[in-house]
Amino acid sequence: MKWLAAGIGVVFLAPIPIAGSSMMLASAADAVQRNGPAGICLPGIDTGKVTEQVGKILDGASGEDVHIEGLDLPAEQIPHAQTIVAAGISLDVPAKGQIIALATAMQESRLRNLNYGDRDSLGLFQQRPSQGWGTAQQIRDPVYASEQFYKGLLKVSGWQQMTVTQAAQAVQKSGFPDAYAQWESLASALQTAIVKTFPNSGDANGKDADRDEAPPSGCTPGQDGSEYGRIPAGSVPKGYSIPKDADPKARRAISWAMQQLGTLYQWGGTCTDSRGPDPMGRCDCSSLMQQAYAQVGVTLTRTTYTQVHEGDAVSPAQLQPGDLVFSRGTPARPEHVGMYMGAGLVIEAPRTTKPVRITPIKDWDILAARRVL
Repeated sequence: MKWLAAGIGVVFLAPIPIAGSSMMLASAADAVQRNGPAGICLPGIDTGKVTEQVGKILDGASGEDVHIEGLDLPAEQIPHAQTIVAAGISLDVPAKGQIIALATAMQESRLRNLNYGDRDSLGLFQQRPSQGWGTAQQIRDPVYASEQFYKGLLKVSGWQQMTVTQAAQAVQKSGFPDAYAQWESLASALQTAIVKTFPNSGDANGKDADRDEAPPSGCTPGQDGSEYGRIPAGSVPKGYSIPKDADPKARRAISWAMQQLGTLYQWGGTCTDSRGPDPMGRCDCSSLMQQAYAQVGVTLTRTTYTQVHEGDAVSPAQLQPGDLVFSRGTPARPEHVGMYMGAGLVIEAPRTTKPVRITPIKDWDILAARRVL
């Protein structure tokens, strides 16, 4: 497939001339300089509509009658997106990697092959010659730039278990590490639309069947627990109740975990008698999860390191009551786990000297989430 990526780069992506309207230049410069976290959120993208609009551009439409939310210059941006997907296919990168690359390029350059940027940043991914990405001329070649991004991504241990924004940040090391997430819905729709235009597109997309890959996260959860204010340790926030539509087993697991509220953390504790005289009967973070689910006949392994592989990966934006959420450490080897309770809350056994407690999910830097039911 190498010829495919290279061919698309030649046909569609010769360097874009900048010596046009000064207004256009200023607008593009602003897009690069404002790549902070206060971006746009694009949930609910209609993939079918995006596919239709993408097809028009790739069939030669001018772009004047093509409208895709989030793309201001589709006639320029869609061919760049096509090159990124083609480069991924040529390197046997699965669909999730292609989505990560698209989201990254949308954040870094708005899918424009820029000849300027912050310091010496250039091109679709705003790669820097001074950081070893290649020469300025190489970086301005969209095929080369895309391949370099993918090579960087493939070196990241556990990238397929990361969220899109975590994986993108691992490659880019941006000053705004959370900004990539805002583009994930559009990136996913574009990848789905573009890959269909290639020969054997089913094979290209079929590489993502691994159940350990998290689905697209889209925008952040609507409820983050902030409405409850400060939650005293060991207490239940006023007004909280387990959501009625929660899975019955999840309801019972959450209810059992709540019965341990206020009991002191014990590293290595079994959580089999948290109020008893033996400290080793108290809970640590993973034994709290293990024993809560044991009450409903679900067997979990003992440690955080192994629980992160239980069940199925789930996006932090699509959490349901009973899902396990992981933080600290790395996505492949997190050091802490809690249970999502719904309403933007998590129950956890935090650390030595602290009791089992409920905390708002906004206080969690979620590395991974798993659904075990």
